[in-house]
Order: sequence, then structure tokens, then C-alpha cells
Amino acid sequence: MATSTPISTGAVKSKLLLGLDDTALRHVRDAAQVRGMGPNENVTVAGERPDNLFLLQAGRARSFIHTESGSEINLLWQVPGDVIGLVSLLANPPNYMASATTVTECEFLVWDHRTIRRLAKAYPQLTENAFRLAVYYVGAYMKRHANLMTKGRASRLAQVLLQLATDAGEVQPSGISIDITNEHLSSLSDISSFTASRLLSRWQRDGKLVKERGRVTLLAPESLMLG
Repeated sequence: MATSTPISTGAVKSKLLLGLDDTALRHVRDAAQVRGMGPNENVTVAGERPDNLFLLQAGRARSFIHTESGSEINLLWQVPGDVIGLVSLLANPPNYMASATTVTECEFLVWDHRTIRRLAKAYPQLTENAFRLAVYYVGAYMKRHANLMTKGRASRLAQVLLQLATDAGEVQPSGISIDITNEHLSSLSDISSFTASRLLSRWQRDGKLVKERGRVTLLAPESLMLG
């Protein structure tokens, strides 16, 4: 069990902890273990028993599934405050449905299944917040499916870039920088890597962004939705 330390920004801003007073936040925080992980380490693996709930404190992670052909489809790009392994709040949880891995060096708050269940009984707001998060994710997937059916490839990529800029962007003098590869961008946008590269190159020529290896800097974010 971790010793008592100040609650970090990631914990305070997490939707999982909304509505908890300072005392409850302290109890929940002190019941967690702090776990550091390097880049490209498994956080959860699809099909395995959900023994832990993870709250990202620092760094970037992603959740994904594998298709029958073995391809990866990114589901979520996770930033500080996001939660991995919500299913572990259930008394008899099904196995993890998706895998998650770190993208950068990360720090997590981690609760084992017994501990998070005990905390959820002591603080029912945790369960309500988890349910709201689950509903939010369903809504996000519905929107993504609707976009796939009704919007063009450029529009989908632009929307993903703008959302990433809001959630994970770093404000620089030149614009908003996002650390992400073409491969991950294309998967989140439901387009091919070739199409993502072609569109990014076009937008770079138009002065809307700068593409570097593993990073995109938006120079004029509002212009992306103009085509």
C-alpha cells in the first residue's frame, strides 16, 4: 500500500473520482499502489483475468483490440486521469475485452480487485462514476461508427487530430504538438496509414501543420475542418 502523498493532478481530474470529498479522495488514493512503467509495456491483455484497475497519472497509453486477421485497431488514446480496467469493479468481472499498453513512460495508481471493490462499497460514488464512464465510452464508439459511415477520410482524421490536441496536446510557441505516429493516427481515424500520410503531407504543404517523426504540430487547428 502506498504511503500518504499529495493527490496528483491526474487523480484530481479523473472522472472516476468526481464528487468525492477530500477525505474520501485521500482514502482512495492511499489504498492504491503507485506503479511506474516504461514505454511499450503491457498494462492489460485481452482475455486475461481483470485483477487490477489502473488510473493513469502521467504519460500516454493506448487501448486496442486485435482483429481475426491479427491487425490492431486502436480504441482509445489515454491521457492522465483516464482509467484502464473498469471491469474490475464488478464482483465477478469478465476477462479484459481489450489490451492496453504504454506509449510513453507512465505512472499509474493501481488498485487490486479486492481493494477497489471494498472502496466502491464504502464510496458508492465510485460505482456511479464508473457507470458514467462506461456510458461515455459507448457514446464515443457510437460516434466513431457514425463518422465511419457518414464522413470522409480527411474529416475523420481532422476530427481525431483536434480531439487529440484537446486531450493530449502540448502548447508550443509554434502551435499544439501531439506525440503520435502515423500508424496510430490512421487506426484511430479508421483509415489506412498511406491515406493518413498523404493527408498529413498535404496539410503540411498548406501550412496547417508540421509533421515530424512521431509528432504532429498543429499550426492552425481551426483550418483542418475547412478541408
